[in-house]
Amino acid sequence: MVQAVLRGLGVIGPCLPGRGEAESPSLDSQRHAKMEVLKEKVEEEEAAEREEAAERAERGEKIMRPSEVRKEGTIMTQEMLRDLKKKLSEIEITVPGRDSIISEDTVDTSKLPLSYQSNTPKEEHLLQVADNFSRQYSHLCPDRVPLFLHPLNECKVPKFVSTTIRPTLMPYPELYNWDSCAQFVADFLSMVPLSDPLQPPSHLSSSTTVIKCQKGNCFDFSTLLCSMLLGAGYDAYCVNGYGSQDLCHMDLTREVCPLTVKPKEIVQEKEMAPPKKYSVKPPRDLSSRFEKEQEMKKQEGIRAEEERQLRKEEVRLQEVENANSDPLHGLRVHCWVLVLSGKREVPESFFIDPFTARSYSTQDDHFLGIESLWNHKNYWVNMQDCWNCCKDLVFDLGDPVRWEYLLLGTDKPYLSVTEEDDSDLNDEDDEDNLGKEEEDKSFDMPHSWVEQIEISPEAFETRCPNGKKVIHYKRAKLEKWTPYLNSNGLVCRLSTYRDLECTQTLEIKEWYQNREDMLELKHINEITGLVIDYFKPGHPQALRVHSYTSMQPETDRIMEFYEKARVDGLIKREETPKTMTEYYQGRADFLSYRHVNFGPRVKKLALNSAESNPRPMVKITERFFRNPAKPADEDVAERAFLILEERIQLRYHCREDYITASKREFLQRTDVDSKGNKIIMTPDMCISFEVEPMEYTKKLLYQYEAMMQLKNEEKLSRHQAWESELEVLEILKLLEEEEAAHTLTISIYDTKRNEKSREHREAMERVMHEEHMRQVEAQLDYLAPFLAQLLPGEKLTRGQAMRLKDECLSDFKQRLIDKANLIQARFEKETQELQKKQQWYQENQVTLTAEDEDLYLSYCSQAMFRIRILEQRLNRHKELAPLKYLALEEKLHKDPRLVEFLRGYV
Repeated sequence: MVQAVLRGLGVIGPCLPGRGEAESPSLDSQRHAKMEVLKEKVEEEEAAEREEAAERAERGEKIMRPSEVRKEGTIMTQEMLRDLKKKLSEIEITVPGRDSIISEDTVDTSKLPLSYQSNTPKEEHLLQVADNFSRQYSHLCPDRVPLFLHPLNECKVPKFVSTTIRPTLMPYPELYNWDSCAQFVADFLSMVPLSDPLQPPSHLSSSTTVIKCQKGNCFDFSTLLCSMLLGAGYDAYCVNGYGSQDLCHMDLTREVCPLTVKPKEIVQEKEMAPPKKYSVKPPRDLSSRFEKEQEMKKQEGIRAEEERQLRKEEVRLQEVENANSDPLHGLRVHCWVLVLSGKREVPESFFIDPFTARSYSTQDDHFLGIESLWNHKNYWVNMQDCWNCCKDLVFDLGDPVRWEYLLLGTDKPYLSVTEEDDSDLNDEDDEDNLGKEEEDKSFDMPHSWVEQIEISPEAFETRCPNGKKVIHYKRAKLEKWTPYLNSNGLVCRLSTYRDLECTQTLEIKEWYQNREDMLELKHINEITGLVIDYFKPGHPQALRVHSYTSMQPETDRIMEFYEKARVDGLIKREETPKTMTEYYQGRADFLSYRHVNFGPRVKKLALNSAESNPRPMVKITERFFRNPAKPADEDVAERAFLILEERIQLRYHCREDYITASKREFLQRTDVDSKGNKIIMTPDMCISFEVEPMEYTKKLLYQYEAMMQLKNEEKLSRHQAWESELEVLEILKLLEEEEAAHTLTISIYDTKRNEKSREHREAMERVMHEEHMRQVEAQLDYLAPFLAQLLPGEKLTRGQAMRLKDECLSDFKQRLIDKANLIQARFEKETQELQKKQQWYQENQVTLTAEDEDLYLSYCSQAMFRIRILEQRLNRHKELAPLKYLALEEKLHKDPRLVEFLRGYV
């Protein structure tokens, strides 16, 4: 047994006859010693196997001898083999997908330009330089990962990464700034994760192909964005490094949506006017300090409870995040864009994540390290330590200690030295290189092999793949649509939620474009039911903002207007079931405020409205700006019409350096005196307080004229308030109609969607085509086919001229007849098909659905239109055919080639 084991291990060979007698004694002794050692090892192994078998027997496990295994293994029936084959065929083996996102099904690589399918000699030289650089880098830095230098393109041709960048300035003004470019790339492309999150992709397609397919990984995103930024004048670079899991997977569920962040309000400190010497002291505060302290304690307790709940929720979320920690943290490969300061007035360098179009500081925690970066001119390798992520990195690409460059001749400045060191170095170089010519070893980067990046207007307008894109944020969801995709003009919707699971909606914001009613934004609060509509300039009623909870009239609402677009200068209107307040600016009468109080209706109709059954007005209060053309004692600051009490209260503006203002109150009496005459004016009907009394203001005539004027102004104010109620009803009706129709405006330059413009253009093209055809017919030689029958050089005789004329006329006549027959045949065919359709409808009228009836009516309408057109063409042809025949006959008589022979012919 030992011999067999040793042979199996290859220690001794097979026993050959006569081999052992010929060997020397020294060899026998050595072999004997080796055999003893091997026997001991084999015995130890057998003892270990016996002990293990004994332990298994104690546990009750079945021990199967090798012979039994061989015995059972040899017994395999045909049925068992078929079952085994069936089970093996059901096993699915997942094959790792290719790194290349572009497949032959999406792009025909054979139709791509030659630069995509092969390399130029200069590109081949560059690849050799890159390989040499990579070998030196691997030798000097064996613990670093291989460099990302020349992946395969869509044609499976290795291309250097710098030549894949094609700087392009887009023809759209919206794509001139970095934020709009990044947002376009993030919206236009669909994210595809890397097949291996720990390694860069083996394929890197061109930006033109990526735009055509509208999908790509982070390297495709960054290449396209870097090309656009370089074309726009930015100092941009593609960065190959390591990012967080959220960054690599485009997971924004832990980030706050930028649209929900409210801008910081800049509080402007109001300049306090110096106190006047004779100012009135404010009244004493008679509120209870004990109650204030109790209320403050109560509010502090509520805030403390809210903070405790918030901390508890944060601790829970932190525990969940810690439980779901990324095992590949710091190893996930990601590509993003670096924009250095200097060009385009960029004050500070920053990162751009191409997936989300968000900008980050170079010290952000999402970016965990950098391996290399490149642009269209050179390639740099990071030689700095990234133990503290990217926070300590210095992006001075001219420093060869921190950044190792691939090619000489980079436009980045080298590390600066002092003037003394520079002069010493120059002197030493002059002495050493005296009489020697410097050899230029620089190698310029080849031009990009990618074609010019072009984005069609349709693709630029469509933006999102399939017209829609959804982004999930922390407690928010952002939806984007292409313009004109939704019939109501909706292009963006932001939904915010109370919980992290996004089940309880707090508010919804909807953005609109191309609305005929100029609606731009709708803000819906799901808790309070408040809806706020924002309109762009151009609304028929100059409406700017409309806040409401119900579209029913005489409910709480606020309307704000563009005051420059209105004649009355109305800025804002607030309405409640019992009041209506209006604010004005820039009026000729200096009116700034009007407040109307309404009372309950006396008549109760089924449909109460301001037009059929207006609400009775109880009080109208109006305020005015200061009119510098009048004295302050005669310039009314506020007036109140107490309609039910028949009183009018006036308060005038206060003079400068005065603390009190003049006041006046008029009482309207309708009773009669002792003789039965109506009382017109008495001294007790005007109560006034004047800062500086004047004699003429005490006269009854002055007071009477003032009261009459105020009565007229009261009627005017009541009429204006009634008109305001009617205007509110008109605006509400208009808004309901616009919301039901939600008609979209189409530019006259949009020939694809503007039907009127397209029809006008087609009509113009048709008229031009007909005019061209008439000119061609006029230039045609109608005798050429018949003159071709004559021999070359043969002179025309009178008989031949007569025969040519008759043949030409008969041929033209036959063509007219054929055209008439063709129109008649088409007319009869359309008529027969319509009759068959009508007969089919009569037979199946009972079983038809509403949709089938609509299709039948549509077909009948189109068929009748075609029949009428054919009938008109046939009648017109019958009218014009004789005239055309006579016109041709006249032309033949006047033709210079036949006029001599047909002069006497009638």
